[in-house]
Amino acid sequence: MAKAIHTMIRVLDLDRSVQFYEQAFGLKPCHTLDFPDFTLVYLRNEEADFDLELTYNKGHTEPYTHGDGYGHIAMCVDDAAAEHARFIAAGLAPNSIVEFKPEGDLLARFFFVHDPDGYKIEVLERHGHYR
Repeated sequence: MAKAIHTMIRVLDLDRSVQFYEQAFGLKPCHTLDFPDFTLVYLRNEEADFDLELTYNKGHTEPYTHGDGYGHIAMCVDDAAAEHARFIAAGLAPNSIVEFKPEGDLLARFFFVHDPDGYKIEVLERHGHYR
């Protein structure tokens, strides 16, 4: 059986990205591999056995494009409203909270935020399928 262990995104400013993910989601570097042309920094927190791999290509100066294939990364939190308020206070500019109720019952409560490289991150409240 396969186990998902990480997802990778390319970042333009490694320090800025590490700071964003720590401030927003409590993800901290757990492993770093430094090579002559690139650096890989793996981020993780105590809640998950899954890493976010930041790839920094040394000498790359142009912002990365996401094309039309990238969607988003999703993170789960206990209280979307409290996290939303914390993000606003931290200057992280989250979008508005959305409540998805297709037939009247709450299916999901969430908001989106963009990281420093423009990657979308969905912040979902723990509920139903989203644990």
